[in-house]
Amino acid sequence: METSTTPNKNVIELLYTLITRGETEEATRLMASDLEWWFHGPPRRQHMMMLLTGQSGALTGFRFEPRRVVEVGEWVVAEGEEEGAYWVHVWTVKDGVITQFREYFNTWLTVREVGQVGPTKMDTLWQSEPRAYLGRSLPCLVLAV
Repeated sequence: METSTTPNKNVIELLYTLITRGETEEATRLMASDLEWWFHGPPRRQHMMMLLTGQSGALTGFRFEPRRVVEVGEWVVAEGEEEGAYWVHVWTVKDGVITQFREYFNTWLTVREVGQVGPTKMDTLWQSEPRAYLGRSLPCLVLAV
């Protein structure tokens, strides 16, 4: 994980620590009761949503241990690989509470800032690094800030 920390990034890193320890009830206390969920990928891969809503009990073997967690604009982005799947989580944290969660499976994700100079000016702020998938085709999505 990256070494620089911010309050929002700290909340997300705590979330993953709690999940790794199996303390999902504690992890859910970090989230707003009206958390906005969004998922892109095969329905059978909605592991985080199922875990945090109690739909799956314990995840049998699927671990969310991010290899990189960074703050990008208003989001905290985490990515990792497990069970042959590449995943990216995009979290929004406001006043220490997680208010939005976007989960992407086997999707190449780019976060770009839409610039003020012309309609096509966009600066890349963050891009996926799916190491095991570099030679394969993945759907590509762009989040615009």
